[in-house]
Amino acid sequence: MSAQLNRRDFITLLGGSAAVLWPLAARAQQQALPVIGFLNGASAWEYAHNADAFRQGLSETGYVEGRNVLVEYRWAEGHYERLPELAADLIRRQVTVITANTEAAPVAKATLHIVHASTERDLDTAFATLAQLRAHALVIGVDGFFNTRNEELGRLALRYAVPAIFLRRNFVAAGGLMSYGENITETYRLAGVYAGRIVRGEKPADLPVLQATKFELMINLKTAKALGLTVPLPLLGRADEVIE
Repeated sequence: MSAQLNRRDFITLLGGSAAVLWPLAARAQQQALPVIGFLNGASAWEYAHNADAFRQGLSETGYVEGRNVLVEYRWAEGHYERLPELAADLIRRQVTVITANTEAAPVAKATLHIVHASTERDLDTAFATLAQLRAHALVIGVDGFFNTRNEELGRLALRYAVPAIFLRRNFVAAGGLMSYGENITETYRLAGVYAGRIVRGEKPADLPVLQATKFELMINLKTAKALGLTVPLPLLGRADEVIE
């Protein structure tokens, strides 16, 4: 076989190779974009609107996903034991910044019974325990596991006749007494703004601490009557929504 190639053969070979080389070059260019890690303990389907708000916040700082920034999403699907490895994976990926949905539970200045639940089976057991303890009220901690089970928590609170408060509106719609918390969508939008500013080169230590300014109060008046509770009129007047 001859080792010589004429000009036509060379052009044909080069033309055939271009289809292979171009995607590699494009991929190398794409990898040069800054990468943001998005770590969340919940599921992608439930937090889709919050992820949209995060991307909106990014766009407000001039970053559009897929155009001049990449976002690596890691969802724990309610399995918190996976979070350390998911976070480590993002670190190995050498992302520019990691946005995570961790909130710390407040410490109340009172005698409390703490009941834990981390599986579906635990929820019924936890509410049965509260009934045995004759608990006067229940505060459900902010947690991704609970966030994905708003309706179930609301139904259990109603079934066991426990006045309960949680962060989310659909908990109240399902029979919970009250919900009070910041606007979650707005929180994710602000997280996108922060991430964009850090990617742009601003130092995290120089960024101001932003706190939520919009809090939403929901009250299920039907549940209150079923529990024999009277909700003060001033509180009803301050509610963003009353379910009757």
